[in-house]
Amino acid sequence: MAAENSRRSGVSEWRCVGTVEQLRKQKCRRLYAAAGRSQDVALFYVGEKFHALEASCAHAEGPLDQGDIEELNGCYTVVCPLHFYEFDISTGKSESGLQQQTYEVKQEDGNVYVKFDCELHLRRPERK
Repeated sequence: MAAENSRRSGVSEWRCVGTVEQLRKQKCRRLYAAAGRSQDVALFYVGEKFHALEASCAHAEGPLDQGDIEELNGCYTVVCPLHFYEFDISTGKSESGLQQQTYEVKQEDGNVYVKFDCELHLRRPERK
C-alpha cells in the first residue's frame, strides 16, 4: 500500500528534486516520474529562474528536455526536436495552439521543489 501511494497519490505536493546549486548547472533536464515515462517533467533553468513543463510534446510526444532553448526579449521558448513546435517555458503555450502542462516550481532553503502528484527523480528509476 505504501509503495503504491508513493508512486501516484493523485494529490499534488511539493516534491524536492535537488539543490539549486546542482540543478542550475544545466538549462534543461528530465525529471523521471515514479508513475511512468508519460508523466515525466522537463525542468528548465533560464533567466535565473526554474520552470517545469510536461516532458513529452503535446504534438507527437517529442522529448522537450532535448529541445533547443531560445530567448527573445526575455521570453524563453523550447523547440521540440521532432517537428520544431515552440512552447513558452513559462506558460506552456505554443503559437500553433498546442498547450503543454506547466507545474509550479519554488526554491526554498537551497532546494528546488516542483508541485506534482508523484515522486520525481533525477535518474530514471527502475520501472516494473
